[in-house]
Order: sequence, then C-alpha cells, then structure tokens
Amino acid sequence: MFSPLELTLLLLLAAVLGVVAFRMLHLPPMLGYLAVGIVIGPFGLGLAEQNATTHILGEFGVVFLMFSIGLEFSLPKLSAMRKTVFGLGMAQVLLTIGVTMVFGWSTAWLLPQLVDISWRAAFALGGALAMSSTAIVSKMLTERLELESEHGRRIIGILLFQDLAVVPLLILVPALANKSGDLMATLALASMKAVIVLVLLLVIGQQLMRTWFHIVVKRRSQELFMLNLLLITLGAAWITELAGLSMALGAFVAGMLISETEYKHQVEEDIKPFRDVLLGLFFITIGMLLNLKLMVHNGWLVLLLLAGPVLLKFGIIAGLARLFGASTGVALRTGLALAQAGEFGFVLLNQAGGLQLMDPMVIQLILASMVLSMLLAPFIIEKSDAIVLKLSANEWMMQSLALTQIATRTMTTQKHVIIAGFGRSGQNLGRLLEEEGIAYHALDLDPDRVREAQAAGANVSFGDAARRESLVAAGIHRASALVVTYASTPSALKVLHFAHELAPTLPVIVRSHDDTDLDKLRSAGAAEVVPEAIEGSLMLASHAMVMLGVPLRRVVHRVQAARDERYASLRGYFHGVGDAPDDAEHLHVRLHSVVLNEGARAIGRTLESLKLAELGAEVTILRRGKARIDLRPGVALQEGDIVVLRGATDGVARAEARLLKS
Repeated sequence: MFSPLELTLLLLLAAVLGVVAFRMLHLPPMLGYLAVGIVIGPFGLGLAEQNATTHILGEFGVVFLMFSIGLEFSLPKLSAMRKTVFGLGMAQVLLTIGVTMVFGWSTAWLLPQLVDISWRAAFALGGALAMSSTAIVSKMLTERLELESEHGRRIIGILLFQDLAVVPLLILVPALANKSGDLMATLALASMKAVIVLVLLLVIGQQLMRTWFHIVVKRRSQELFMLNLLLITLGAAWITELAGLSMALGAFVAGMLISETEYKHQVEEDIKPFRDVLLGLFFITIGMLLNLKLMVHNGWLVLLLLAGPVLLKFGIIAGLARLFGASTGVALRTGLALAQAGEFGFVLLNQAGGLQLMDPMVIQLILASMVLSMLLAPFIIEKSDAIVLKLSANEWMMQSLALTQIATRTMTTQKHVIIAGFGRSGQNLGRLLEEEGIAYHALDLDPDRVREAQAAGANVSFGDAARRESLVAAGIHRASALVVTYASTPSALKVLHFAHELAPTLPVIVRSHDDTDLDKLRSAGAAEVVPEAIEGSLMLASHAMVMLGVPLRRVVHRVQAARDERYASLRGYFHGVGDAPDDAEHLHVRLHSVVLNEGARAIGRTLESLKLAELGAEVTILRRGKARIDLRPGVALQEGDIVVLRGATDGVARAEARLLKS
C-alpha cells in the first residue's frame, strides 16, 4: 500500500501523536506505541501492515535494547546482587517456565480436542510469560522514589535476571523447534556455536575494543564516535546472525564489552536516542499484530488468559520473595510490580510464532492478554500500597510500628526542620543545622542508609515524606520548616499537597533539577524552589571570574546580585531585636509584615491606588487568613490582610504609614 519511506513516515507520525497523548495522561510512552500499533495496524484502521520494512525496524529496536542491557551488565553489580539475581530471579524464571509446561501438558491431556500444545511450545510460552516489563516497572519505581526501597531492590534484581535469561532462551527456542534429527544433537550444536561465537567476541573483542576506541576517540570527532558505535553494535549482531544465532545476542555481547571500558557512560547517552526511537517502532509493530475482532469475539478467553498468567506470576514471585526472607508487604509489592508481561515476552512469542510452534490463533489470544496486562501495569503499581494493605493484616502493624518509631523520635522536638530525603544533600543540610544548634528529623526510604545513619547518631527514620501519616508522625504541626532535598517534581508535589493541608503556614523549600517546573511547584505552595542547575552555574561562573583575575569582592557581589534576583526569600530579610545595629541601615533592604486591622486606610482600596512604589517599597506577598493572594491588578484589600513590604527602612516605614493611617 505504502512505499518504505511512506510507511516509515506514517509510523513516526503515529508514534509522535501516541506518545504526546499518553504523556498528557501521565502514562508510559511504551503503552502509547502499543496503542498506536493497534489503531493503525491491519486489524484496526488498516493503514499499515506487517511487511519486511516493519519487521526490520522492529528487530533493530530489540537489537539496541539488548545492547543497552549489555552496557548495564557488570560483574561487580551482579556480585553485589547475586542472591537476588541468581537466587530469586533464577527461581522465578525457572518456576514460571516449569508451571507453564505442566499446565500446558495437563490441559492438552485433559482437553485434547480443544488444546494441542507440545512441550516445546509450552517451554517457549513459559519463557515469554516469565518476562516482565523493565521499561514500565523501572520508570514507575523511579517516579515513586522506590528504586532503593527493599521491594525496589528485589524487583530490579529479578528484572536483571529476566533480561539475562533472554540470551539462552533465544538460543534454546529455535533449537527445540528443530524437529529433524536428535534433539540433544541439535541443542549441542546450538550450544557449541554459541560458545565459539561468544569466545571469539569476548576474548578477541575484549582485546580489540579498548584499543580501537582509543584510536577513534583520539580523532576528536563526535560523528566518527557515533559511526563507530553503530558499526560495533550492528557488526556484532551480524556475526551472531551469520552463526545461526540471534542478532540480539551479538548486540548484548557488544554492550557487555563496551561496559568494561571507560567510554561506557558516553556510549549510553549517545545510543539512547536510537534505542528509544527504534524500540518505540518495535512496540508499534507488536500492536499491529493484535487482532481486535478476534479479541472481542473471544473476550472471555482473553480475560482468562489475562487473569491466569498475571495471578500466577504474582503468586510465584510473592511466594518466592517471602521464601527468600522478605516481609509479607515487601513480597506482595514485588509480586504486584512484576505480574505483567514484558518486552522480551513479545520477542519470544514472535520467535515461537515464526517457528510455527503454536497455532496463530493461540498466539493472537496470548498476545492480546499480554498487551492488556502491560496496559494495566501502571495502575496496579500505582495502587500497590492500597492493595497490600487489604491483602496483609500484618502490613498495617508494620506501618503502624514504623510510624510509631518516627513519632517517638520526634515527640519532644519543637521548631525542628523536617528533611525529606537523607541522601548527600539531606546529610549536608542536617550537618549544617546541627552546627547551628537547630533540631531536624529526616525521612528516607533507603533502609541501609537509614540504619547506618542512625548508628552514626543522625536523626533519621525510615519513612516516605510523600505520605500524610509520615509527615504527621515527624511532627509537621510543630516543625518550623520542611525541606525536600531530592529533585523529583511528582513526589515534591505530593509532599506540598499534604504539607499545605496539614500545616498551611509551614514554609516548604524544594530542590529541582532546573526551572522547568518552577511555576508548578510555586503554585503548589513551595516557599522557595532551588534549581541545582542554576546554583551550579553560579559557582562555575564565580570560579571562572576569579581565575580570570576579577577581584573576589566583585565576584561575590555579582553572585549575590544574581541570587537576589532569582530567590525572593534572599531579597531582604525580617529584622528583629537581635539584629546588629548598622549605621547605614536605612539603605539596606528589609522585609516587614503589616497587618490591616480595623480602621486601616488601605481597607477597600487596591494596591495600585496606594502607589507604594513611589515611597520606596514594594509588596512581595499578600496573605488573607491562611491563603496567599495573587498580586493581580484590581485586588481590593480587606480587614485582616497581611501585606509583606520590601524596601529600605525609610521606604518601608512610609509605606506602612500610608497603609494604616487614615
């Protein structure tokens, strides 16, 4: 219907529209790609169909995904997580495959007239169902700040083994599908080929890779670096394909070789655009395989195939996690996060279909159930806390105990600072507050960090600052400030919501990466937003100016002026009795709050009509009760309003007189 160029343009246009729509719904882009494939595919609007072009694009997506996973493959990382990866992860994959094979054999034996599935097909299906979505789960854990939590570490460990398990599965499934000759001979031949290719790539490649990269990097050409990267990735994929193995295996080995060089992080950044775009096109091609009419006509069967594997994986993973020492709550959260299908499940299912191991209709029904499970995954993970609390009575007790421990530590504390997140920034802040004699209490979700910090005498507890109960236990009603030390806008917005609800007048300072979400955070009630990119640029500029010979006093003045312009809270300060006298105080900028009591002249008038700027003062904040009023034109002042003035002492005094005197 379309030429290769027209088809590629159609896929790209559909991908852009799909990702925009799903981003607006705060859903993973991967689900947008799947939905787009369903809509434009041969079983949807019929705008595109599976052909050689879409197959190649999809296969390249898998190649670059496996390359990225190879980059993450490192012996130190595996060694640190060996119990989770090779214990819990291996047990989950093997048990899922085993249960699927037993179920497939039992069903074929009991209902031979309805189901005809061989043990080879059951093995391939078990491998597909054992996979979970690395892209969806890792993104959700990152947004929820749960990567370093107990269940987060177990989830990542299992996902890592699943990714590694794909490599032997991609070799085993074609070997099992070869029905001619002796099975053991076929497996032995496939294994021998794999060993020879891997030895050649790993031994010779390891020696050549670093030397070759040094030669390329010395040319100081970004273009040459990218060309070399693509050459190595696709070249390794070609070698394994030539040996009768999977292209993805070669890409994985190439990534693993580069991970041992000092260029790993640069390669990771450079390859990301290719990987994400091609992987998106791969998911579009998967969506195109989904037969909506068949799914509707067999809706009950699709729902059964959806519920069965999801519940099976949830039960297997939760049970194994419990067996490996996790608490009930951690085990349930691990199972809920990994119950859905994954990207490599589609790869293995496609491979089984191409090798004609299963009936095409069965593959369609399983594919539909896998797509639906991935669509449901973000919602299941989002509601995992509520689900766990309903399933486990002990979880209530565990959470209550954790909250009680926080409350016990903060019960006698007054006017303290609550620190959300006790990473490097949180620890530095805590140290400075301690030196000034200011009490603080930190909340963090990394159990190891909390345990070590508590042993060292730090005031920190295990808790999620984005939960109302944790903030109450930390004494938010008695606190003098709340500081969010990690740069995550979604979590910061949750913290601001509960903080404003529980203690509307409490100042909340939020850290962010840059100015992108400044207005959003300010609107949510942040007293100040500190973008680390701006602070970094100010320090960089100050050191550069000093090195260039600019006097230190002038550098400090420049930086302070930039900060004064950027941060409202630094533009002046509220004076008190303890402030040191200053001969030139009338020239210094200060802040002053004026309460409009009954009879004040400004009541009923607008700020524009009072012309306070003429007197040398400006209004920075207008509060009415617990609410902060926008300083838009035409706002009339009311009795009880608090007007915060900024300016020199004389100007502020004149402005106060105009506001109050009749």
